[in-house]
Formats: sequence, C-alpha cells, structure tokens
Amino acid sequence: MTTSSHAQQLLSILARISFKLGQFKLSSGGTSDYYIDCRTTTLHAEGGRLTGHAILDLLETNKIDAEAVGGLTMGADPIVSNVATASAWRAQQHPGSPLLHGFLVRKAEKAHGTGRRIEGFCREGAPVVIVDDVCTTGASTVNAIEAAKEAGMTVAAVVCIVEREEANGRPAVEAAAGDAPFLRLFSANDVRAEHIKQLDHAKA
Repeated sequence: MTTSSHAQQLLSILARISFKLGQFKLSSGGTSDYYIDCRTTTLHAEGGRLTGHAILDLLETNKIDAEAVGGLTMGADPIVSNVATASAWRAQQHPGSPLLHGFLVRKAEKAHGTGRRIEGFCREGAPVVIVDDVCTTGASTVNAIEAAKEAGMTVAAVVCIVEREEANGRPAVEAAAGDAPFLRLFSANDVRAEHIKQLDHAKA
C-alpha cells in the first residue's frame, strides 16, 4: 500500500463511502462478497482532491516522467481531471513542478465531428500515464493503453486506485503496457481492512 499522507487520507474515504460488503455481481460476470465504487470517492470534493495528489505522489516516488494522464471513460474521467488540477496547483506552489494534462478515451470513435477516439491532450511521441479506478479483469485499462498507443503516444506507466488482485487482471495490463510499470495505490484487501477497522471503531 502507498504510504503518503494523501494516500492514507484517501484510503479512509474509500473505505467509508466506496466499499460495501454483501453479494454483488461484477461486470466481468463473476460474483463477489464486496463491491468498490471508486467514483463515489473520486467525485467527492475532498476524495477527488486527495486522488489527484496521491497519484502524483505515487508517480514521483516511482520517478515516472509524463506529459499527460488519461484513461477510458467514465471511470477514469474524474481521476484524470483531479490529477491534472493537482499538478497545476503544485506547479503554482512550486515553480518547475511538472504539469500533467489530461485526455479521455472514448469506448468507440464518435461518428461526427473529428471522429476522434481521444479527447483532450494527444501528441505523438508524448509519454503518458494511463489511469483507472478499479482493476479487475484489466479490460478497460488495456482498452485505454491500446488507444493511447494507436494515437502515437508512449505509455510511461499505468496506475489504478484499487487492484482487486484477480488472477487475470494484472497480467493482462502488464502484457499490454510492455515495459511500463503497473502501479496501484491500494489492493482491495487494504480497503477491506480499513473498512472493517472503521466498523469496529464505530461499535466501540
């Protein structure tokens, strides 16, 4: 688990408002005794702010240089916006800090206008970071990686907020990412443990 203070605060919010225990059907078709809806956190005012800074901390710790962050709509949408905004805030506070612009990958090319699949930043050869909220099968992350590469950009790293640690998820992402590292802020077990800790504290 990431240990930056931003990440620790983010974990607390994720466990409180995004994690649920029960019986749930997953988009992959499987079932699980828990569900994590990261969007309730990434679209939360404080949760979103912390998301942006926690990911920037993770990139800095791993010495990842990039010009932009992007991912598949819509799970990645608030992550992209929050990271880009956090990078602008840091650049203002600490001149020289890198700016990370944002881009979004459509699930299919739009049938009108420019017909582009990528909206926002898109420069051939630019190093970019692919982001996603939850990695289960890795399908949406792989989709975004492939779109970025097709647009001529170079994937410098892949980041997810929560990795469910399913058997086929990480291998699929790593195969698509090539030499780029696959990083996570938390495992699903990290979030579960924090959720149970909060429940126990509330009962005490």
